[in-house]
Amino acid sequence: MKIAVVAGDGIGPEVTAQAIRALQVVGDVCGHTFECREYLIGGTAYLKAGSPLPDETLKACLEADAVLLGAVGGPQFDKIQEPHLRPEAGLLRIRKELGCFANLRPAIAYPSLADCSPLKPEVIRGANILVIRELLGGLYFGEPRGIEQNPTHAYNTMRYSEAEIERIAHVAFKAAGKRRKKVTSVDKANVLETSRLWRQVVTRVAHEYPEITLDHALVDSFAMQMITTPSRYDVVLTENLFGDILSDESAVIAGSLGLLASASIGGKVDLYEPIHGSAPDIAGKGIANPIGAIASAAMLLRYTAGLPQEATAIEDAIRKTLDAGLRTKDLVRDNGRAATTEEMGNRIIETLGDLLHSRMAYHAV
Repeated sequence: MKIAVVAGDGIGPEVTAQAIRALQVVGDVCGHTFECREYLIGGTAYLKAGSPLPDETLKACLEADAVLLGAVGGPQFDKIQEPHLRPEAGLLRIRKELGCFANLRPAIAYPSLADCSPLKPEVIRGANILVIRELLGGLYFGEPRGIEQNPTHAYNTMRYSEAEIERIAHVAFKAAGKRRKKVTSVDKANVLETSRLWRQVVTRVAHEYPEITLDHALVDSFAMQMITTPSRYDVVLTENLFGDILSDESAVIAGSLGLLASASIGGKVDLYEPIHGSAPDIAGKGIANPIGAIASAAMLLRYTAGLPQEATAIEDAIRKTLDAGLRTKDLVRDNGRAATTEEMGNRIIETLGDLLHSRMAYHAV
């Protein structure tokens, strides 16, 4: 596989390096070849090449089998006035150019991290949610948009077509078929016309999946219910803005934003990234949690490479490492010792190698 690596800004390079190491171990032990080449994106790209998404980067990503992203942005770039030159513009553009319309964001309550969540252990016990967020429509891409003067005002357009809703709905129902067969579609149908169309189309698509249970929820009440009773939900389907917010909120279920991975699929090339952002306040300190990035590499193996066993091995290595008590700073409680980014990566990768060797030996027998 050819993998374009765009580590980006802040902690992006630190955590992405650990994800690449995990892929290399899988390749070495299992006989796969992952060719990882690095390119610029975000604020770093703007400083070095004058664009948050240089032509060279876009070309390489379009020619790759998958893209592994770190993070973009930081306060030092807030002074950039031109919207198309801001780091986030590079991220939005690469998603659009790659055509990735379905964003998959799992949030799992690991039993060993029950004390890391601000929620009570009995509340999060057994929670395993997959947020499926539509990625190329809604307020982030709708036109017209802008800021005008005399008087000063700003406007964005939330826009969805029937086809856009239909294709993301199919992704959600198919995913639910491999899980607990439940889809919760989240909208604001009591206020927004786009949400009324959303609800109509999702309901119609549901008839094609009679084995899947569908229910609808309004985003404001769901934001509370996801936190108070998270274990009742399986696949959560929603539009771009709501999905962005709700998937970040789900971090309290897992215990830290640093644990959460994502896959953006459905287009010409799939894109994988942790959802934690660039975290500029801890960048360069070697204390960032690499699990979100490593778990994103596992999703790459599952969805693009078609290697579910290897993906499961990475996920099991993460779980075993957490069960063994290793914690990065975002997961430490009661003044316990925090592992560095590299130490956490080393332990996960060592455990991954052991798991892969033992499983290969079992199958050989």
